[in-house]
Amino acid sequence: MKQPNEKKDKGIKNWPKSERPRELLLEKGPEFVSDAGLVAILLRIGIKGKDAVSFGRELLHHFGGLRGLLNANKKELEKIKGLGPAKVSQLLAATEIAKRQLKEQILGKTTIHGPEDLIEYLSMSMANLKEEVFKVVYLNSANVVIAVEDLFKGTIDQSAVYPREIIKRAFELNASGLIFVHNHPSGDLKPSKDDLSLNRKLIDACRVVNLTPLDHLIISQSGYISFKNKLLI
Repeated sequence: MKQPNEKKDKGIKNWPKSERPRELLLEKGPEFVSDAGLVAILLRIGIKGKDAVSFGRELLHHFGGLRGLLNANKKELEKIKGLGPAKVSQLLAATEIAKRQLKEQILGKTTIHGPEDLIEYLSMSMANLKEEVFKVVYLNSANVVIAVEDLFKGTIDQSAVYPREIIKRAFELNASGLIFVHNHPSGDLKPSKDDLSLNRKLIDACRVVNLTPLDHLIISQSGYISFKNKLLI
């Protein structure tokens, strides 16, 4: 029997139903569909000379897998031949849906015991950013998340963070605890001297007003570190 990659000139609609991504998803479930097949369902159609699955496979290779593809920004996607406005918007929408779903899982529903309870959402929303972003997770006295907010944005290697604004927002939300989060676009997880200095300022500012600094996380493409785990909080 011919394999799917031998039929690309005929189009997916001419493949046996058992090999078509959409039919396979509906019949057996999304877990039975390959990464390229799922991308093909999002794209709906391929491009000249390539069916949607082949094109999906090409995109995954270019961006280094699903995480890279779903974290690509508009400009990066628009550089790919065959990705017009419709396909770009479909991919960006899929990414945003995934981020919002992960955020919904932690907002007001989960008691945070450690970074592992937040890291899936934080990694997806921050690991592949090209500029440094400082995010604050605000929690109530039961360590349930009240809000997750981006407060400051900077260049790739620095970010201007103002403790006064963080404290002010904590009072507005009636928060008791805070988790500070920022990313390192360089991929290096080692805290810089500026990171350590900022961490100390944030801890001191919180304790003056009886707020609890629970942790400070650094996120990058290579993973994350917890200041608490490293005894820096």
